[in-house]
Amino acid sequence: MTTPIAIAAAGPEHLAGLDALFEAAGSPCYCRYYHFGGTNNEWLARCSDGQGDNRREFAEALAAHRDEARGVVALAPEVVGWLKVAPAAAVAKAYERRLYKGLPCFAGDRQGVFLIGCAVVHPDHRRRGVATALVAGAVELAPAWGARALEALPRRSREPVRDDELWTGPVSAFTQNGFVEVHPFEPYPVLRRTL
Repeated sequence: MTTPIAIAAAGPEHLAGLDALFEAAGSPCYCRYYHFGGTNNEWLARCSDGQGDNRREFAEALAAHRDEARGVVALAPEVVGWLKVAPAAAVAKAYERRLYKGLPCFAGDRQGVFLIGCAVVHPDHRRRGVATALVAGAVELAPAWGARALEALPRRSREPVRDDELWTGPVSAFTQNGFVEVHPFEPYPVLRRTL
């Protein structure tokens, strides 16, 4: 039986539920990767030894309603999903990575372009449409935040992958919500939805 899912803009009132979600999903990062200035090895060390820092920074950003903690939550009624939805400028690190740097699809006016940075679904609620509902929620809520387009960088692997390896969300969650492929890079195509 599928539990009804409600979608809401993430706010400080969801922090305890997000704590439980990240713990259940084994995600000590608290979606802080795009805001971390160190090396990849330093990031790995921080996630294994300093997840308190990630949690503290996320909680501060969520309480202050800063763009780096903007997103949507899935409620059933507890928090069972999280989707980061931030202005492209707030997650510039994503676009500076080797796979995406300088792609023509990112040229032009970037004002109002938001990136779906990561997706976390509680292990007990996976494969029940939560990720698709989160993306639908982002499409509905993002215009009020000033978004005129959403971009996503999901993983599309030819080989089977575990659910927890789809940390940017499954491709199907985006295509079912009207996203189209604007750069066919494998295994991480660029998808976009104009709002």
